[in-house]
Amino acid sequence: MTLAYKHILVAVDGSDEAEWAFKKATGIAKRNEAALNLIFVVDTRSFTGVKLHEPDIEEQAYDYGKELLDSYKQEAQANGVSEVNAFLTPGSPKKVISRDTAKKVEADLIVCGASGMNAFERYLMGSVSLHIVRNSSCDVLVVRRPETE
Repeated sequence: MTLAYKHILVAVDGSDEAEWAFKKATGIAKRNEAALNLIFVVDTRSFTGVKLHEPDIEEQAYDYGKELLDSYKQEAQANGVSEVNAFLTPGSPKKVISRDTAKKVEADLIVCGASGMNAFERYLMGSVSLHIVRNSSCDVLVVRRPETE
């Protein structure tokens, strides 16, 4: 039985805690010589009402996700992670991360921030990180951003 992680999935959304999760995941991937899989989920459900006033909001979200993933991919490679994959996908982050993408990349570790950008959804339906912890079939590392002085 090996204890090293080989397929790490890290969820990013542009929040400070997701950035910390990315940095931790990068370090773990480098130490374990593991593949680092980055995912940005465009939660298209949240655009339903906004599309009437801002028709290209969904396109903007995809553009933002692509830029973020490209930046993180370059940073991970510059920090010595040899295999970095990026996934930009629509759907519910709760389901896409813990179920679909984790299975697709054969994740043995999922890394995510303790809270992402969407406080309103967290209030209504619970946090994405909590859902990932409860529903993943692999280890999950929930990262908190250090308190600033």
